Amino acid sequence: MAFDRLIKGLRKVRIWHRYLGLILASLLMVSAITGILLALKKDVAAIQPPTQRGEAKALSDWKSLDELTQLGQQALYTAHPDQKDNPADRLDVRPLKGVVKILFENDNWEVQLDGATGAVLSVDVRYSDWIESLHDGSIFGDIFKLTAMNFLGWGVIILASTGFWLWYGPRRLRGLRWKRKNQ
Repeated sequence: MAFDRLIKGLRKVRIWHRYLGLILASLLMVSAITGILLALKKDVAAIQPPTQRGEAKALSDWKSLDELTQLGQQALYTAHPDQKDNPADRLDVRPLKGVVKILFENDNWEVQLDGATGAVLSVDVRYSDWIESLHDGSIFGDIFKLTAMNFLGWGVIILASTGFWLWYGPRRLRGLRWKRKNQ
């Protein structure tokens, strides 16, 4: 009978919805908290060091990227001798601000240099990169990132669908009961 099948179906959906919701809630909380922190990274120096200003000259007046990288590595090694073997990972060049940020491979270090003079403007830890890797799951590896983000996306779609059914199903059940009672 349609009435009994509907009741059994609603019970099964409720169980699946509950457990999937608990798992997804934990992933969504991590994603939401890290997303909030990432939205604030330009405004909170503890998350990401503020971008300094250098002499705003044309790029042709700047030192070479190789020289700036060597100066940045030397600045990091001088400030933190334990970072001697930490290689530069990438450069973030900001011509309008006259600054280059050298980001290091390990421990989230960032050195900011004046692009024209090579003067050290800042040596600090940049937590925003770690927060971003936690946010997208890449902190656990690319396979986890791909799996978790797909699970999260599909899970939200399934939760929305089962949530709709858990809202609509009882209404349909009441309609069937009313129909049965009035026959």
